[in-house]
Amino acid sequence: MTLITSISGIRGTIGGLPGDGLTPQDIVRFVSAYAMFIKKWAASERVSVVIGRDARTSGLMVSQLVSGALMGMGVDVTDLGLSTTPTVEIAVTGLKANGGIIITASHNPGNWNALKLLNEQGEFLDAAEGSEILAIADEGDFNFSEVKKLGLYHADNTYIEKHIELVLNMPLVDLNAIKAASFIVSIDCVNSTGGLILPGLLKALGVKTVVEIHSTPDGLFPHNPEPLPENLLDLSEAVVAARAHVGFAVDPDVDRLAIICEVGTMFGEEYTLVAVSDYVLKNNPGNTVSNLSSTRALRDVTEKAGGSYSASAVGEVNVVAMMKATHAVIGGEGNGGVIYPPIHYGRDSLAGIALFLSHLAKTGLTCSALRSTYPSYTISKNKITLDPEMDVDNILKVISEKYKDQPVNTVDGVKIEFGNEWVHLRKSNTEPIIRIYSESDAPAKADMLANKIIDDIRDIIHGR
Repeated sequence: MTLITSISGIRGTIGGLPGDGLTPQDIVRFVSAYAMFIKKWAASERVSVVIGRDARTSGLMVSQLVSGALMGMGVDVTDLGLSTTPTVEIAVTGLKANGGIIITASHNPGNWNALKLLNEQGEFLDAAEGSEILAIADEGDFNFSEVKKLGLYHADNTYIEKHIELVLNMPLVDLNAIKAASFIVSIDCVNSTGGLILPGLLKALGVKTVVEIHSTPDGLFPHNPEPLPENLLDLSEAVVAARAHVGFAVDPDVDRLAIICEVGTMFGEEYTLVAVSDYVLKNNPGNTVSNLSSTRALRDVTEKAGGSYSASAVGEVNVVAMMKATHAVIGGEGNGGVIYPPIHYGRDSLAGIALFLSHLAKTGLTCSALRSTYPSYTISKNKITLDPEMDVDNILKVISEKYKDQPVNTVDGVKIEFGNEWVHLRKSNTEPIIRIYSESDAPAKADMLANKIIDDIRDIIHGR
């Protein structure tokens, strides 16, 4: 069993002993701590929280515990039921709630679940806020409400449609162009809540034909739910068989978007944000942001359009903070996460789909031809496992010093640039591991760069 508590939320495998897995006892403890945090900072005496869940089979059980704990703390609950992460984020501000909890383990397998915690802006908590909640949970000094002050419960099933309507009204979504293109689109919703919202969105956008696979929201994931190439073979086959113009795959909570070209090849998860940003920048020049481990292609596209690119520490909350600081017109993460401020500051696959289809329709290109217009980079992902007693921070410091003549960024681990190539080293917060991401214009060159840094680390370990 596994239970991981971090500033970004609580996740774990269902069952086991309290503290070892995500058990009912753990759920109530952390939700109660969150409720105390929300009540402390709320401007009004009456406090409300929006909740929603993906379709995994433990979701109903977890949701009922979350509702009960919040109500027991005197917090009113608006329950969206089966929903998506971006839909809950939108509902928090739409309902003027004090916060939100999304019950989803994102791309983790079906035996996992998690609590993603939001502030009153429908955005993920920052490090200080997350740490405060963890401290409250550790203390366990909860003050539950008397019967007359228990929170109220209300179910609201309207936000799927409201979310779609907001996407349709986004700047730069060209409904006429999409309709005129007579698109055939295949989708893989991994039997989660994407199946509730993507078909309706695509039809509302004017897509001619929607070919659905794995769209029954029963939580029985037909394959590993992370939208990576090795998990999307069914969708590739469906795109080719249907002669579709494009295929879209989402993760269980619909905040990551992967794209399949008309010939069944991967557009590349790193390039979801690149293509959408290219379209936005062509119509609304400005700045962009992604994290330090995302492809350089976004920087290339941004600078070509006359804008400025910035790289944040890894994590959506860090990307959003830098987007606000730099007034970015578009941003996100290289895992297929598109953040478009005119709708909200959160990764949103619906926004990504609408903007991508507008872009594809207006270029008149095939999906594969559009992909070929962007710089071609490859990211190699590696890791090196260390002995637990090793000083990982010192290893990163030595690496940084060795390459001090190169552009080095130490905001989040160590990132070193070598012309158009880069390598990013980050330590794990839960294991004695250094993760090593490298990028170049060819897979072999990216691997070579990563191996060079791995050799450097081994030399440091052995005192060479």
